[in-house]
Amino acid sequence: MFDEKDIGEIKEEYKKWSDKLEPKLAKRPERKADFANTSGIPLKRVCTPLDMADSDYMKEVGLPGEYPFTRGVQPTMYRGRFWTMRQYAGFATAEDTNKRYRFLLDQGQTGLSVAFDLPTQIGYDSDHPLAQGEVGKVGVTIDSLKDMEILFDQIPLDKVSSSMTINSPAAILLAMYIAVAEKQGVASKGLRGTIQNDILKEYSARGTYIFPPKPSMRIITDIFSFCSQEVPQWNTISISGYHIREAGSTAVQEVAFTLADGIAYVEAAIDAGLDVDEFGPRLSFFFNAHLDFLEEVAKFRAARRLWATIMRDRFKAKDPRSMMIRFHTQTAGCTLTAQQPKNNIVRVAFQALSAVLGGTQSLHTNSMDEAFALPGEEAVQIALKTQQLIAYESGVTDTVDPLGGSYYIEELTKEIFDRASAYIDKIDELGGAAEAIEKGFIQREIQDSAYRYQREIEKDERIVVGVNKFQIEEEAPKDLLRVDPAVRLSQIEKLKELRKERDNGRVKDILSELKKAAEGNDNLMPIIVDAVKAYGTLGEICDALREVFGEYQPVSTIG
Repeated sequence: MFDEKDIGEIKEEYKKWSDKLEPKLAKRPERKADFANTSGIPLKRVCTPLDMADSDYMKEVGLPGEYPFTRGVQPTMYRGRFWTMRQYAGFATAEDTNKRYRFLLDQGQTGLSVAFDLPTQIGYDSDHPLAQGEVGKVGVTIDSLKDMEILFDQIPLDKVSSSMTINSPAAILLAMYIAVAEKQGVASKGLRGTIQNDILKEYSARGTYIFPPKPSMRIITDIFSFCSQEVPQWNTISISGYHIREAGSTAVQEVAFTLADGIAYVEAAIDAGLDVDEFGPRLSFFFNAHLDFLEEVAKFRAARRLWATIMRDRFKAKDPRSMMIRFHTQTAGCTLTAQQPKNNIVRVAFQALSAVLGGTQSLHTNSMDEAFALPGEEAVQIALKTQQLIAYESGVTDTVDPLGGSYYIEELTKEIFDRASAYIDKIDELGGAAEAIEKGFIQREIQDSAYRYQREIEKDERIVVGVNKFQIEEEAPKDLLRVDPAVRLSQIEKLKELRKERDNGRVKDILSELKKAAEGNDNLMPIIVDAVKAYGTLGEICDALREVFGEYQPVSTIG
């Protein structure tokens, strides 16, 4: 990027500057002997054109909206339109959550993001013994299409895009969404939104799995195939690094393990007979915005370049849309502190800004009280206003990739790209992401990183304001949102009424048909859509598949 004469002059001046610095450092040393970011990448005192001397600008950085998409997937980015402000929400009953959604839409939110409770995530109805104590606690409870109808009551699905954080039962929740839209008079071809549908990270980082990997991957490719024809504007998967980071990974590991999972999904779809450019444009991703501000900006840029390279060179994608990594970002829940919770507002603002400077397509900002409970109305309003302030007042959206060209950002982007690539090479050697998970490699890497990070906090090598430094005496928080345990009882009553009213013979016949299809090779999605329209419950549909596929037993990562 610079001619030899310029490089020579810079080297000479840099040496003079370094020599003059030595006596000053002897008199006043720096804060620590070695500086490194959360990924353990050593940080130079200052970056200069010397760090970019061997860079190929068009190959590694390029222009916005053009391969390798380092600077963004759209040529004008936020000069055209802002990211989707999509606050993640869900609690208690469908009625309660519907009220929250309508409140958020009234406050200027531009997309919905559905949080489901734990029984829903692992395929149990509210009346199942294992659901006791968990119904409605960490998200909304959805037992049947009736709950889904209430959840989206008075919300026009032809105008609002919805994201659903659901994995193992993703096919069922998507089928319910399609059925609700049909009742609203909205054709499935007009629906816009995303299902997370990322089962591999459940095995390595999160734990809300049901079936073993092979049938789970079969369901995912069935969704790809079905949606390519029936719901073409729907993002059929959101390959999630968020939960990998929440489990304790570094930024480099988040990129590497997420894209390794993405490679596995693309391979599975191709093996199922799909063309990469048929489903590639509908793949989406989900990343974490953590504390190290500049590392996060570089991480997003590196992930875009790496995925573009993978799709073009490994999978021979021809459509530029297949090479674009479009992603949702959520600020880091694991960084929220119960101590001095108002500090979380500032943490979230910095994290959200890093996501915007990194070029996200969609963003959720956490609420200050989430270290204690589900967010209250005032807290979630502040979180949403944080996004609006960045969009409308900060000025960072008026030029594309404003940190592009920073010597530090470009060097760090390249370093994260190279280190994540090395991880992917290692995973390839192990046989791919599924094999690396089965062997416990990814889990151990995440656990080791989480342990190192926690030890740094405990040894005061990493400061968390209000936790291990700058503590104050403070009162316990008041007026926190709590979910009434009676929610489960009301859901059980709803289920009793549902089973009295519906055609149980028809439900039984469809579930039998589903089991037969699961034993063969037919696409499961059309039958699942029929099952939910007949008001078969989530648990009943999952149980039918459990009978055929069995349940996953986690691998030990000890040793």
